[in-house]
Amino acid sequence: MNDLPVIRLKPKAEARAIRHGFPWVFANELVTDRRTKAIPPGSFARLEDAERRPLGVVTVNPVSKIMARMLDRNPNAMIDRDWIVARLRHALAHRERLYDQPYYRLVHAEADGLPGVVIDRFGAAAVIQPNAAWAETNFALLAEALQDATGVTTIVKNGASRARVLEGLVEETLLHCGSLDGPVPVPMNGTHYLADLLGGQKTGLFFDQRPNHAFAASLARDARVLDIFSHVGGFSLAALASGAQSALAVDSSAPALELATHGAVLSQVPDRFTTRQGDAFAVMEALATEGAQFDLVVCDPPAFAPNKEALAAGLRAYERVARLAAPLVAPGGYLGLCSCSHAADLSSFRAASARGIGRAGRRGQLIHTGFAGPDHPQLPQLAETGYLKAVFFRLNG
Repeated sequence: MNDLPVIRLKPKAEARAIRHGFPWVFANELVTDRRTKAIPPGSFARLEDAERRPLGVVTVNPVSKIMARMLDRNPNAMIDRDWIVARLRHALAHRERLYDQPYYRLVHAEADGLPGVVIDRFGAAAVIQPNAAWAETNFALLAEALQDATGVTTIVKNGASRARVLEGLVEETLLHCGSLDGPVPVPMNGTHYLADLLGGQKTGLFFDQRPNHAFAASLARDARVLDIFSHVGGFSLAALASGAQSALAVDSSAPALELATHGAVLSQVPDRFTTRQGDAFAVMEALATEGAQFDLVVCDPPAFAPNKEALAAGLRAYERVARLAAPLVAPGGYLGLCSCSHAADLSSFRAASARGIGRAGRRGQLIHTGFAGPDHPQLPQLAETGYLKAVFFRLNG
């Protein structure tokens, strides 16, 4: 580590943000001479301000707009296996205090001090998303450290995220070690889900929605429930576990709905659970034509606004979701709307949702606002770590 290259902020770059905890340095903030541009992606370096004062150890990727990510504010830190194990054990201690079973997000990237790294744990198995070049370069070391810290025996590498493209990394999903006999059963909120760790969306299950599943379930006793963009039945199976009369799960993915159906069987509620495959917007329009009504409708769409450039179109899409979902809610029923777009802040998303409800001719009371669970901690200096929002309305007219 004594031979680390040095990269330096430009004279007008704001070092104060880095000192106060912001973890990224953009390419236009650095002196990018020939030597700096030649640093291999994923390498470690020492970051200095324009006056050559040390700021810490960073990982460098000259092909990314985020050219440096802070690893350790100690400029003499040794980034090795022991360092990674210590970060993982610190993250693990928090999750073990939260949950009595090992099913959770173990590492939430920058918020857990491992920039660009996402790790979801499924009992004795774990899925690692190496979304930054340093994690890709050091994947084997990261996997070994994960085994040391947690004792997991099966590790899947999921390299299929949008973030990897921005890092100049190729898509790759594989079983790194251990074995998988099929989808993994996951107990959560009184029900059982099935997570496909190799072929499912993201890492196989959305742990971030756990508290929002639970809140929706608290409204579900004796209710007719509609779960739009259901994936493997996140909201619908939790609602059935809390005594819902029936639940209909809608998704475009046949494999996801098949897993949801198996989850209903595993949870001993198959008689109250049905699915409908198709485009969510088209299905909502068809249900309205059929005169269908539900006591609880929840919509959890994909990220319609993954970046600032897509924000305007994304907000229109969220408004459309609310407009099509609202007529399906029985008078006095509840509508839950979710957004996992970090570019759409809570205020903008809430306003788009309210506009959609109003355009449907309905009136609503906002009764609850939810976020990701505490296994998805937020780094206050980085808005991207606090991406998930859920708003629940009670519709009157």
